[in-house]
Order: sequence, then structure tokens, then C-alpha cells
Amino acid sequence: MRLIFKSTLYFLVLATAVLQAQITGTVIDQNTNLPIEYATITLEQEEQILEGTVSAQNGSFLLPVSNSGEFSIKVSFLGYEPFIVSDLKIQTKSPLDLGRIFLQPGQNFLDEIVLNAESNAFQNKIDRKVYAAGEFSTARGGTGMDIIRNLPSVTVNGLGEISVRGSTGFVVLLNNKPVQSDIQQLLSQIPANSIKNIEIITAPSAQYDAEGKAGIINVLTLKNVLQGDYFQFNTLLGAPSIENYKNAMPSHRYGADIIYNTVGEKWNISSGLSFQRNDLSGRREGDAFTLIGDKYTRFPSDGERSFDEINFSGRLTADYSLSDNDQFSLGLFAGKRTKERTADILYYANHAITDKIDYRFQYYNENLRVRKSDFILGSLDYDHDFTNAAQLHTSFLYEYTLLGGPTTNRNLGHPDNSFVYQDEYNTNDNPLYGLRFNLDYAFQPLSIGTLKMGYQYRNLDHRGDFFYERKNNETQVFELVPEFSSEVGLKRSIHAAFLQYNGAYKNWEFSAGLRMENMRRNLSLKDKTGGFNQDYSLDFTKLFPSASVQYLWKDKVTFQLAYSKRIERTTTFKMNPFPEREHSETLEQGDPNLHPEMIDQLELGVSYKSANGIRFFSTSYFRNVDHLINRVNNVYNDTILNRIYSNVGKATVVGRDLGSEFELAKRLKVLASANIYYYEINGSFDNLPVNNEAYIYSYNINSTYRFSDTAFAQFNFNYISKRVTAQGEDSRFYSPNLTLTKRFWNNQLTATLQWKNIDMGLMNSNEQRITTRREGEFFTTTNYVYEADMVLLNLSYNFNNRKNTAKFIDSEFGKREF
Repeated sequence: MRLIFKSTLYFLVLATAVLQAQITGTVIDQNTNLPIEYATITLEQEEQILEGTVSAQNGSFLLPVSNSGEFSIKVSFLGYEPFIVSDLKIQTKSPLDLGRIFLQPGQNFLDEIVLNAESNAFQNKIDRKVYAAGEFSTARGGTGMDIIRNLPSVTVNGLGEISVRGSTGFVVLLNNKPVQSDIQQLLSQIPANSIKNIEIITAPSAQYDAEGKAGIINVLTLKNVLQGDYFQFNTLLGAPSIENYKNAMPSHRYGADIIYNTVGEKWNISSGLSFQRNDLSGRREGDAFTLIGDKYTRFPSDGERSFDEINFSGRLTADYSLSDNDQFSLGLFAGKRTKERTADILYYANHAITDKIDYRFQYYNENLRVRKSDFILGSLDYDHDFTNAAQLHTSFLYEYTLLGGPTTNRNLGHPDNSFVYQDEYNTNDNPLYGLRFNLDYAFQPLSIGTLKMGYQYRNLDHRGDFFYERKNNETQVFELVPEFSSEVGLKRSIHAAFLQYNGAYKNWEFSAGLRMENMRRNLSLKDKTGGFNQDYSLDFTKLFPSASVQYLWKDKVTFQLAYSKRIERTTTFKMNPFPEREHSETLEQGDPNLHPEMIDQLELGVSYKSANGIRFFSTSYFRNVDHLINRVNNVYNDTILNRIYSNVGKATVVGRDLGSEFELAKRLKVLASANIYYYEINGSFDNLPVNNEAYIYSYNINSTYRFSDTAFAQFNFNYISKRVTAQGEDSRFYSPNLTLTKRFWNNQLTATLQWKNIDMGLMNSNEQRITTRREGEFFTTTNYVYEADMVLLNLSYNFNNRKNTAKFIDSEFGKREF
């Protein structure tokens, strides 16, 4: 890896050496004072375009000059009035800094804002689609999860799992910083009020981590550019459950978050405190049978399956501008999370049959799984802008997370629950240490683009101590169960270097890059008796190319073509081969030899914007996945199935997603999207073939009706069709939601009333059935009935009527394992 690091430094030095004097500047939105990315800058002489470039993410640009003379410079961007500097005398090799160039939104654009009192819900860029969080009022007072479930190509199933184009594997960025975590946990921690945009990047370039089967989701929080103080207070209160699903305890939903931000000439300090209690009532209705030899055993079940979740967190970020070209950023984040899953199930007709009925009885399974996470992390960033418009970015992040929590599993008599058949207890402590370091450099060696290069290092040290005990019914003492108890240690280091070129010429935008990653993974396993001690290693170096091109035709239609090679690495949990008792009828275990999934993705898209504001996009895509990881089942004994994470083969996905934003009437706006794809799995598990295929589709409809500038209603409907897995299928899932919003006191107070998962006893909202089978061995089907008709009230008060400015860091490693 020294070669990678030295090569990166060599490129940095070489790139700096060849730079020449050029025209530089920064493009800024005059109204918001925010930088404008992808603005077009051209150097003209006698109405002829001599050179051209586009602005970077921070609005900066660099334009080389090959000859002396008198020129004009034009800066333009869609929806803004062009900025022109005429009769500019330029000398070769003499640097010229135009400073901050402010673009004024065009009058048509301003009129549209005044009439509609809202912005476009999405916009297309060469490598991503950008969705405005403020367009989804059903999320107000909630979290980022309430926003993302409405986005095109994104679905959220009954278990809360997020998929992009049918895949749950993707990387999370928070304000363009990698967050190797579970996005469900991340978005559940971020107040929706603090999110500005969410970007979906389905074919990422080489500058991003190669991890993520479905690409990247980038969450951008609101930023402030005005000096002064900002204070916002949000509260959320849920009404009592309309249906308690015969749960033992009622659900509670309430929370509050406070954000304080102060901005000075050189500093920007943000702090926040958040508390959220978010319970969910529900039931679980199941049926299963196993076949061992000539013995048929069936165990139907019904009972409570509910969740109690509590989150506390505190955040602090401090940005300091040492000069116009140097900025430091410090971030701290700490918190506690607890999630309890209650699954108290009655097995009401458990019986076995050979040539006759061997037995028949019923029992009650009392099961509580608790997951806890105490975490603290910090980051330090440094950015430097050179006078020649080159940029240097460094970032360091360290995280400590303590994961764990007990599971209790008691099989009791019924209706006499005082009789104990079996009493089991397992717990674990999982300290996790994560570290990341980035060094990136960008400059413009040619007039039509920017060259980026960098080195990245990531290290993960994750240890686990798992104890499984069973009470001896004679001595009433808990005794260790060795086959379920273990010590696990995972160490993984990744060195990466990349080159990425982004450019633009006339109506073309293009990018190409190459990323090289070296991964070293070592997994050590021990049992508690000392009889088993083994290490599993996986080392490799791989290249990850990417490329994309975009063409703008007649200022209305955009064509896009992109390719990206990706990798999906697994979590420690999925590699632990020692079984964990989830509840009475299931064990879960991993595979220490799991190979990361390798992905190739190709997509071709078109987008269109009409003169009257109708926007439309359509993207056809192909994804090939080698070493596909699925959770599959086999029979552990006659009443227990073993869930195993395994490489089952290869998956192929061919599909299309499309969406449109339009106005049905003057006050009624609609964002509709759909995704349909063909999914095929080919492989094997446990020496038997795994083959499954199906056409799968989903759609999201989001409509907003404005009664006035301060009052509106929003309805959305999310639907996912039946989906196939390696051994079965997941049923369709849908969720309708309605929100009423009213703003008071010059928009300082916002009241939002939400009705989530509308059902009224007439539908099957928020329900999902999961079925798996293996011919001649087992069959299991479970219907998860989650709470419907949830009513919540959110109040948000902005004390000085300014936008939220907080920009926080988040977990890099621990949330994903949680």
C-alpha cells in the first residue's frame, strides 16, 4: 500500500508543477448566497467561444488563457440571468481572479416561485438525482425516514428496510461525507426539518467508496450563510393507538429536538440535542412445518410483535475560517440508542405426525430482544483553496461504539404460563473501533474539466463476546451452552487511491475515473470451551472503473449514459457461524467465508423539462451481482429453522424507473414515479439449486394541494409488489399517508397533523407476509401486521425566522452493525 500512497503523492506534486496562470472565480446565488455547481463559464472573442468550463461543487472555476488580448467572459446557469464581463484585457500567464460572481434568478423563475410558493421536487445532474426534502410535508416533525419513502426508485418494506431499485445495499453520505452505517438508523436520528436535499447516486464515480450495490444516498442538511444566531425547537406528540393489536403495553410516540446555531465572520458553531420515543404496535401470524424423514411437524402461531425505541443524542460542529482559503471543521457526536422487540407468541396447535399423530400440545413463547448502542465519535476536516482554483481536502474520523443487549426466550405452558418448559438467556458485548482518513486534491489541467485524485484509508476493529445460557430446571441455575457461545474478532483495513476527471464541452458533460482498493480482512473465532479456535482471512486488490456522459439537446432534453463497478461488503454479524436464538422457532448464524458481492451496473436515461414546468425522467438499467448474499433456511430440528447468511450465486436485474412532476390544477401538484424490473437468481445452497425469477414493480404518488400560501395538504401512496427471494417471496406492501400543514406568525410556527398508514379497517395497510420453502424439508410463512392509522402532531418554532443551519457528522461504522 506504500506504492498507492506514494503514487498518489507523486500525482499531487506533478499536477501542481504543470499549473499555469488562469482565470479563477466563484459562482454564487445572489438570493441565497450559496455556491452554484455546474454553472457554465465561457471565454469569448468576437462572438466566438474560445474556452469553456463548469463550476465545481463549491462554485469555484478555473479557465486557462492561451493568448493575450481583449475578451468577454460569460457565466450562465439554467434559471438565472447570465453574467457577462466585456472588454476584458488579459495577458498570457498573468493570473486573474474575478472573485465572487453573483447570479440573479431569472424573472420567469421568480414568477414561478411567487405563483407556486414551492420549488421543484427534483432535478437531474450528470451523476445523480436531487430531491428537495421540503416538498414532502408528510415528513414534517418526523425524521428522514419519512422523506425517503416518497422518493422515486426507493421503497421501504414492512420491516423498515430501504431498497433502491430492489437492492438494500448502498452507501450513505451525510453532507458528502461517507457514513458506513445502517441508513434506517441514520435517517431515524435526523429530524426531517434539518434536511435540505437527498441525492440518489445510482452509478457513482471513482472518487466515492466503491461499496454499495445500489449506489449512494447522500443526505444534505440545511446550511446558513448569514451572520447571527439561530434557534429552533421542534416537538412531536403521537395520539394513543387506535388499534392496540392485543399488545400487553400501549405504544408511546413523542419527542423533541433543539438546534442552536451561531455564525460569525470566521466561525460557524452548531449544536443540537434530540430525544425521540417511537414505539410501534403489531402482531405476527405464522404457520410452519418441517419434514424429517417420515416425520411431519407443524407449528402454527399467533401473537404480539411490537417495538419500543428510544434515542438520545447530542451533536456539536464548529467551522473556523483561518483565512479566505483555509477552513477547519470539528465535529462531535454522542448518544444512546435502545430498541426492544417483543415477540410473545402462542403456538396453539403444535403437533407431529408419522403414521399417526405422535403428539399435540400448545405452548406460549415469551421473547424479548433488546439492542443497545452507546457511541461517541469525532471528526476533524481541513480544506484549502489554492489561488489557481485547485483544492485540497483532508478528513479524519474516529469512532467508538459499544453494541450489545440481551435476548430472553422462555417457552411456557398455556393456558397456565407458570409452567416453564425452557428458559434461555443470551447477551453480548460488541465494542467497535473505527477510523477513516481521506486526502483529496482537485485541479483543472484543461479548460474543459477538473481532475481529482486522492488516497483513503479505513480501518475497522470489531470484537464480540457472546454468552448463551439455559436454566437447568432441576437446579434452577443458568448454565452455559457452548455451541451457541463464542468470541468473535473482525479486523478489516482498506487502502484506496483514485483518479477522476470531470469535464464539460458545449452541450456535453462527461466523467471517467478509476479506483483501486486493497482490502485485508481477518476474522477470528473461538468457542467458550477453548475447543475451537480458527482464523479466516480474505485479502484482495481490485480495480473499480466508472464513466458517465450527458448530452443536453435543445435546452429541454437530457440524455445520460453511465457505468460503475461496485462492491458490497458484509457486516460482522453475517460472518459469525455460532447460532443466535432469535426466538422459539428460529436460529440465525453467519458464514465466516462470506465473499463480498461484486456488482456491475449500466444505465441509460433521458429527462425532459417543458416550458410550462412539466418534468419527466426515465432510466433503463442493468445490474449483475456475483457472490450474491441471501438469508436462507434449513432445518435445525423438528421445530426450529436455522437462518443462514450465505453466498447463493448470481443475480441479474434489468429494469426501468420513471417519474414525472406536473400540475393537475393551479393549486394541485403531483410527483409520481414507478420502478419495474426483472429479477433472476441462479445458484445453489447446501448442495441444492437456488433458482427464482419474477417481474417486480413499485410506485410512489405524492400530491400537494395548497389552500393558501400558509396552508396545504399532502397525500402520498407507496406500493411495493410481491418480490422473490432465494427460497420464497415477500408479499406486496403499501402505505397511504395524509398530512395537513398550517404556518402561523410570519411562518415562525408550523403545525403539522399527520395520519400515517391509513387503513380504517378497510384495507391491509402496513402488512407484509414473508414466505420461504424448501421442497421435502420445510415451509414457513409469517404475516407481519404493523400498526396502522397513526395520528401525530408536530409543532416547529423558529425563534428568529431563519433557516436551519446545522450540519452534523454521523456514525461511520457502528450504526451499520446495530
